[in-house]
Amino acid sequence: MPTPASERPNCLACLHFYITHEASRPYGCRALGFKSLQYPSMVVFASSGIHCQVFSAKNRRTQTEHK
Repeated sequence: MPTPASERPNCLACLHFYITHEASRPYGCRALGFKSLQYPSMVVFASSGIHCQVFSAKNRRTQTEHK
């Protein structure tokens, strides 16, 4: 049974996510090798019924690391 939307991977926080700057396919996933009109995690769920299995969280720097 699918989990709630709040538990699905957030593409914006994924290491593999990128913006393509193509109007017809603005979002991409480097790990899965595709571009789409929707966020890649939504495409994966719509086509397979399971949440993205290649999600990898970005290494976020904290405010103190910026100084």
